[in-house]
Amino acid sequence: MFTGIVQGKATIKAVETKADFMRLQVELPLEHCDNLQIGASIALNGTCLTVVAFENNLISFDLIMETLKLTNLGDLAPGDQVNFERAAKFGDEIGGHLLSGHIHQQVKIAKIEKPENNWIVWFEAAPEFQRYIFAKGFIGLNGCSLTIGEKQDNLFNVYLIPETLAVTTFGDLGEGCKVNMEIDAHTQAVVETVEQYMNSHNLLKNK
Repeated sequence: MFTGIVQGKATIKAVETKADFMRLQVELPLEHCDNLQIGASIALNGTCLTVVAFENNLISFDLIMETLKLTNLGDLAPGDQVNFERAAKFGDEIGGHLLSGHIHQQVKIAKIEKPENNWIVWFEAAPEFQRYIFAKGFIGLNGCSLTIGEKQDNLFNVYLIPETLAVTTFGDLGEGCKVNMEIDAHTQAVVETVEQYMNSHNLLKNK
């Protein structure tokens, strides 16, 4: 599990691609490599990946078909940066909200507003995920635990403070960029439970 509090930015050092397969080599800051082991979990842009090899702070991960289909990791090239978070340990402070690292889909940045000392980033989500998105609810975007600001039709926004822009890759993104989205598991469970209850009692119409 992850907390959604991104620990920093990591740099892609090498990419090896084959049919429906990619191996990424990533350079993490040395201070985040303590007690690293083969099989450990690290989230890159919110995607839970397994360490398959490492040497000092150069860490390799294997990406298979499903990961390449659902996430933006398949578009990475050497020199690109990604958000990273090592898996939470028992007793860690949960400063954001719990994330599994299982991406639901990519969402496109539709618009960025830049009032003084803030960014307001609007995203476009597919219709099948709209029912899980609520104003003031939680969402995971490129591994960041964020609070949804407003929702308008198929769009929703988040407000980013200067610290978030500095620590994460959001400050380097622009309109049209695709971001990994993980729906809050508790929200998903509540929505689907209510829908099942209402359907079983014929309370939902035209759904």
